[in-house]
Amino acid sequence: MKILVQKFGGTSVASLERIERCAKRVIDALKKGYKPVVVSSAMAGETDSLIELAKRVTGRPPEREMDMLLATGEQKAIALFAMTLNKLGYPAVSLCGWQVPIITDDVHTKARIRKVGTGKLLSLIEEGYIPVVAGFQGVTEGGEITTLGRGGSDTTAVALAAALGADCEINTDVPGVFTADPRVVPSARKISRISYEEMLELASLGAKVMQIRSVEFAAKFGVRIHVRSTFSEDEGTWIVPEEEVMEKVVVRGITMDTNETRFTIVRVPDKPGIAAEIFKALGDAHIVVDMIVQNVSHDGFTDMSFTVNKSEADKAHEIVAKIAKKVGAKEVVRDDRVAKISIVGIGMRSAYGVAGRMFEILAKNGINIKAISTSEIKISCLIDEKYAELAVRALHEEFIEEMEEFETINGNG
Repeated sequence: MKILVQKFGGTSVASLERIERCAKRVIDALKKGYKPVVVSSAMAGETDSLIELAKRVTGRPPEREMDMLLATGEQKAIALFAMTLNKLGYPAVSLCGWQVPIITDDVHTKARIRKVGTGKLLSLIEEGYIPVVAGFQGVTEGGEITTLGRGGSDTTAVALAAALGADCEINTDVPGVFTADPRVVPSARKISRISYEEMLELASLGAKVMQIRSVEFAAKFGVRIHVRSTFSEDEGTWIVPEEEVMEKVVVRGITMDTNETRFTIVRVPDKPGIAAEIFKALGDAHIVVDMIVQNVSHDGFTDMSFTVNKSEADKAHEIVAKIAKKVGAKEVVRDDRVAKISIVGIGMRSAYGVAGRMFEILAKNGINIKAISTSEIKISCLIDEKYAELAVRALHEEFIEEMEEFETINGNG
C-alpha cells in the first residue's frame, strides 16, 4: 500500500472554491495509485481572528484556553474538506488530533509530538475512506488538547508520514524553497533539491516555508518532503538526505529573521553560576535562546547579550529583570529593532574564507555586526533591522548570483 500524506496550508484552503481545488489534487493522487492522507491547516486568517478574540478578553490569556480556542480553526477546515471530497464522490472522514491520536507533551501552545497512532488511519484507508486530519493540534496522555505552534500543520504531516512510512507533500502558496525570499530578492531562484541539514538551518533562521520541527522529524525518520504550490502542477523543492543532493554549492540560501529581540544585561558580576541561573530560568519557561555573547571581564563585571523570539520577549524580559536585580547587575537593555542575517550551505564545510567574504560585504554596505554565531554549515550575523533587506540582497549577489555566473562561464569554457 503506497500512502501519500498531503498537507494543505491556510491560503490553500482559504475559501470553499480553494478547498475544492485541493480536493481535486487529492483525487489525482488517488488516481495515480496512492492512498492519500490529508492534513489541513485552518482557513487563512482564521487563527489570527481567534487570537484577536482572545486578546479582546484579556491581554494574557491562559495557554491552555488558547489551545482550546485555536484548535477550532483546523476542526472547521477539515470538516469542510471532508464534505467536499464526499460531494465529489470520494468517501472521506475528518479527524481531530485527539481522534488519531497524535500524542504530545503537555507544553501548551508549542507542544511536541511524542507518538502517533496509525491503527485508525490504516483502518479507514482499508475501508476505502480518505482520512482528513487536523494539522497543528494534538492531545496529552491526560486528554488535554494542545497545539504545536505556528506552522505546526507541517509537523503534523511529517509525523504522520513517518508513522505511516509515506512520502509527504506540502502544498502551499509558494512554488518551493528559494535561495532567498523572492519578495526581497527578485532574482532568487527555486532550489530543486535541498538536504535535511540545510533546510533545518534555513527553517531555524527565518525561512518561512517549513516549520523547523517538521524538518527535524523528516531528518530523523527519513521522510522525503516535496514542497510545491497548490496553484500549479510544476515540480517544487524536494527535501531529502544529503546523498540525494547532487549539487554541493557553497551557499544554498540566505535568510532574514526580523522576529528577534536582543537583551543585554549590563555589568553582570563575572563569577561562576550566574549564566547558568539566567539561562536555566529561561529554559524552565520554555523560552528558546539563540545568539549569546559575553564580553571580556573588566573589574569583576561583564556584559552579557542574547536573543529570543519577539513572541517570547515580554516573558523573557520579566525573568531576566528579576535575576539581574537579584545578582546585582546594573540594568537590562532591550532592543526589538534587530535582525538576524544568515548564509547556509553544506559546501561551507570544505570552503575557506566564507566568513571573511560575508563580513566584507556587510562592511562595504555600511552594516555593523552586533553578534555572530556559526555552525558547520551556517554563519549568522545580528544587525540593525533597518539594514536587513539590503544585507540579504548584497549577500545573495555575492554568494549565489556571482557563483552562478562563474559556473556558467566555467561550463562554457
